[in-house]
Amino acid sequence: MLNERPHLFGVSREELRELSGGWAMPAFRADQVLEWVYRKGQADPQAMTNLPAADRERLVRELGFLTGKPVRHQIATDGTQKLLIEWDAPAPAPAPGSGEAGARALPVMNTGAAQTECVMIPVDDAKKLRRTACISSQVGCAVGCRFCASGIGGLADDLSAGRIVEQVWRLERLAGVGRITNVVFMGMGEPLSNFGAVTKAVSILTAEWGMAISGRRITISTVGLPAQIRRLADLALPVTLAISLHAPNDVLRRELIPWADYVTIEQLLDAGRYYFAKTGREVTLEYILLGRVNDQAAHARELARVARTLRSNVNLIRYNEVPGLPYRRPAKENVLDFQKVLRAAGVNAHIRASRGRDIAAACGQLRRETAASPS
Repeated sequence: MLNERPHLFGVSREELRELSGGWAMPAFRADQVLEWVYRKGQADPQAMTNLPAADRERLVRELGFLTGKPVRHQIATDGTQKLLIEWDAPAPAPAPGSGEAGARALPVMNTGAAQTECVMIPVDDAKKLRRTACISSQVGCAVGCRFCASGIGGLADDLSAGRIVEQVWRLERLAGVGRITNVVFMGMGEPLSNFGAVTKAVSILTAEWGMAISGRRITISTVGLPAQIRRLADLALPVTLAISLHAPNDVLRRELIPWADYVTIEQLLDAGRYYFAKTGREVTLEYILLGRVNDQAAHARELARVARTLRSNVNLIRYNEVPGLPYRRPAKENVLDFQKVLRAAGVNAHIRASRGRDIAAACGQLRRETAASPS
């Protein structure tokens, strides 16, 4: 296969040291490269001036650094920035035996084209200064939520750990961003169906030699894979689990989320309880409010009964409309009333601030608009 090279953003320090030894470089060369990339923000080996010229040339030949190309960049009036990145190619399938139980396989890059989105969301007020990276884990999505643009066209491929980390690195390099403080796996794709790459990316994002982001500021959002939730809990990563519920009962959830045909809300809640028992971390229940679909007081009362069965908080999200889909943004009074019902029932419920509505805010929408109007 052409151009098979380890992706710098997808290798650990130990792996890079091992590679450096194979290239007849001293082990500390790996530490120098990581310092340049993660601390100095330099991903061009030729600019790493304290490395010998021969080593810089070797790095260019042997490693993939920036494997994607930003093809659209939008900045909203509220400071939110969105990137559409085109990748060289879908990552090849791992060789037999190269999974977690088998021999270690380094992430690779090759040729072709695929696009994903990532977003930087700023929060500046008297109490906090936060820069959140909302990143993708897959090209497209197999879940097919009826209201979401990401799943239109289905799933094309998984992103490698390197391509996941590269999104955060690129967002941090945008003008005016500074340091990324938080990461949410809430972009394109179902993170827990790309389990190995996502958890490897988390280990790099949290490593002191890597992005050095606190695990407690990383959220992994899933629409519902109970076995993978338990698997994540057993890894004891200090991350937040968010379950995308979006309906208070199985009947309505099956209408909105095709995968709900295979997983009940009770199965998800049981996995959430397991996650809390293993990690001690409260689970977030995410709930997109769709106008006159799931945003009524009766829905809120049902959701309150669900939320009280585990240690959780509820994150209410006002829907961002997607052209061509029949769902609408909820009325402001319905959102506030929904929150009041939950809080009156003793549920910790927050309304997520809507950001970037003037730049194709809905997940997957920028990719869809670009495909429809490539000029």
